[in-house]
Amino acid sequence: MRRRAGGDAPVRIGVVGLGYWGPNLVRVLHELSEAEVVVVCDADASKLDVVVSRYSRVRATVHYDDLLKSPDVEAIAIATPISTHAPLASAALRAGKHAFVEKPLAASVSEAEDLLSLARRTGRLLMPGHTFLYSPAVNTVADLIRGGDLGEIYFVSTSRVNLGLHQSDVSVIWDLAPHDFSILLYWLGELPEEISAAARGCVLPSVPDVAFMSMRFPSGTLAHVELSWLAPTKLRRTVVAGSKKMVVYEDTSPEPVRIFDSGVALPEPETFGEYKLTYRTGDIIAPAILPAEPLALELADFCRAIRGGAEPRSSAAFGVDVVRMVQAAHDALVPIRAAPAAASMRAQ
Repeated sequence: MRRRAGGDAPVRIGVVGLGYWGPNLVRVLHELSEAEVVVVCDADASKLDVVVSRYSRVRATVHYDDLLKSPDVEAIAIATPISTHAPLASAALRAGKHAFVEKPLAASVSEAEDLLSLARRTGRLLMPGHTFLYSPAVNTVADLIRGGDLGEIYFVSTSRVNLGLHQSDVSVIWDLAPHDFSILLYWLGELPEEISAAARGCVLPSVPDVAFMSMRFPSGTLAHVELSWLAPTKLRRTVVAGSKKMVVYEDTSPEPVRIFDSGVALPEPETFGEYKLTYRTGDIIAPAILPAEPLALELADFCRAIRGGAEPRSSAAFGVDVVRMVQAAHDALVPIRAAPAAASMRAQ
């Protein structure tokens, strides 16, 4: 068994789900000194063969119960469809295992709250996989906001669009919104008090693949989130407008954070009724951001929290709040039915 330099044995982890994201968990956990992948699980045996061919010391099984009953599995990392997150994580916690669950934590607020309650009762760590909380670029913007460098945050506007990957079991909101909602919650430190949403299923009418959501936070900050599986190019762009400075965060850019010393001021009027705005356009600064893989930082935090007992940055309570935001956005998709008169006007 590997041992860390500090003497602690690595956390022995089983990974369930080897679809799109699961193999990334296996790769990163295999490279971490804090972790040891001992078993992988998937209903598709061919996916297991691929992993075992790369990591010969890892056991493979098609039965989830094998992970639950295994005495050498301390924690289970779950990367399966959203509808299975709650039952799989619940089974892990009841079996005395710590649980890492890919975003979102569960498919409803009630499921997420039940998981949080169960984790507290069993004394086991429950951690949702909100990887962007560990992004050096996201944390650079967080430091700017919390340090007051941007001033009052007027609004945040974000676009997360691409051509694919369409999901058959969940909408684009449940698939992509947890990313941006977790970032907003992390940056602003508050839940929105209002949320509205509009969405459309363009390819599959029953599965929304484009969505636009607007939020108002108690501090007064407004946020707009655009999500789509139907865009000609990949875009991950967020604008944060403050009273002092503004920031553009682009996850896929060589300069992921750019700070604009730009703004608008309303000076005291010299005469009654005189209101003139002054516009400021100053320097643009791209701070140096040290490269680091967020997933590696996240999983290392998971292992340290198990060994040391500290709460991870992406806590279970934080994950519940993200699910609250996602479900509120989903529930806001109330169709507006046109009155007969309005329908007849469109026909003219």
